[in-house]
Amino acid sequence: MGDKISTDRYTPRQRTKYRKRLEDELEVFDRHLQQAKFVSDGTVGLELELNLVDASMHPAPRNNDVLAQLSDEYQSEIGAYNVELNLPPQSIGGAGLRRLEEGLTQRLEEVRCAARKCSTEVAMIGTLPTVTTEFLEDPAWMTNEHRYRGLNNSIMESRGELLHVRLSRQDDFQHDFEDIATESTCTSMQLHLQVAPNRFADAWNASQAIAGVQAAVGANSPLFLGRRLWHESRIPVFQQSIDTRTQELINQGVRPRVWFGERWITSVFDLFEENVRYFSPLLPEGRMEAGKPLMTGDNPGLHYLNLHNGTVWRWNRPIYDPNGELSHIRVENRLLPAGPTAKDVIADAAFYYGLVKFLGEQTRPVWSRMSFATAEANFLAGARDGLFARVSWPTLGTVDVCKLVAEHLLDMAREGLRLFDVSVDCIEEYLGIIAGRVEARQNGASWQLAALDSVSGDDALERVVRQYLVNQAAGAPVHTWSTEVA
Repeated sequence: MGDKISTDRYTPRQRTKYRKRLEDELEVFDRHLQQAKFVSDGTVGLELELNLVDASMHPAPRNNDVLAQLSDEYQSEIGAYNVELNLPPQSIGGAGLRRLEEGLTQRLEEVRCAARKCSTEVAMIGTLPTVTTEFLEDPAWMTNEHRYRGLNNSIMESRGELLHVRLSRQDDFQHDFEDIATESTCTSMQLHLQVAPNRFADAWNASQAIAGVQAAVGANSPLFLGRRLWHESRIPVFQQSIDTRTQELINQGVRPRVWFGERWITSVFDLFEENVRYFSPLLPEGRMEAGKPLMTGDNPGLHYLNLHNGTVWRWNRPIYDPNGELSHIRVENRLLPAGPTAKDVIADAAFYYGLVKFLGEQTRPVWSRMSFATAEANFLAGARDGLFARVSWPTLGTVDVCKLVAEHLLDMAREGLRLFDVSVDCIEEYLGIIAGRVEARQNGASWQLAALDSVSGDDALERVVRQYLVNQAAGAPVHTWSTEVA
């Protein structure tokens, strides 16, 4: 979805032509996987989506003004109150995690400086609590670009009816929307892990197996449109926000475009093949119109396959990148929220990379002992209940997620990071933050809920967000934050 799009409407002829090109490129990709050499350096990368807020802590739809002062490393998102920053790929060996934190801190400060010039502030949070239904019903919520209007048009035309969002936990929420505005509330971070094609299946399967634990430990989105809902409400809100299915298609078992998946895989090709087999193109933009080359050096550009892959929102998405002397494959881990602090972000990254490395090296891997349905159930439990979730794990049965992390998974993550040659001090610093969260039972979600319980009045949400930003600017990890609100 990062590609520029030339229009926001497509004809049946364009869609028919695109489908044929898509099927052709799937075959090209299959041959390329079997015959070509790929980069296998094991580099990592990070993307982070941010919210812009005004003086009253409400969303400020001024991303174009802010982006005008920044380099191409920063991009728009679908919400006019969102911006995205990108860290370049690098090794995490040695002090790589600390370099990631330094790069993230530097870029966050650049965005904050640009935002201040536009009389706005930056909030790094999974879902901005002060977003309102009224704001999302104003067309000004959307960034004025073809790719976003085109995506909205295609999804709403596929549905043929209003978008219904419904969610319950401590509170209840349901509302019908005219467009996909609620998708913009789901600000996330994406972790990238480049792997050799023959190791991709292990990395992806491991990522799926730990998704529930990741969601639980990293939860930071408990307040959606003012309601206390799932600890990581982004997960169900995102799925419902860009669901192209009517209720009848859901009843028939048609797969959602925001998809956990349905099976363990043996090759990265499995995922691209499923994308083509199960999902119709949403943005059938021709290669020439998009200005994309047929080849990038000796690598096939695969414009049609890559653009289509960008409109199937797997929580662990496969990425084919043709740029460079050799093309490469990577896992894009998409399920974590933004924030709360730079240290928390890198701690989540360290936990993910370490676990995937360790689990992917096992001769009897966890996914050979866990059903895929169990992995999905863990994912939903972690998103719903955060650090208070109970999940299933081989040999342990159903277990408190904090106990699972403290007594088992942290040691696995440490060993995985050692296999990456990460320095001992980095391992202890960043995994120590994860250990602190599970010991204190406090992550971004539990802090927000406790902070909101400590205040009252019509401005309670604004006060919580303001205190969150004060704490965020101080930089100490979230498990150390006091729940008192000024």
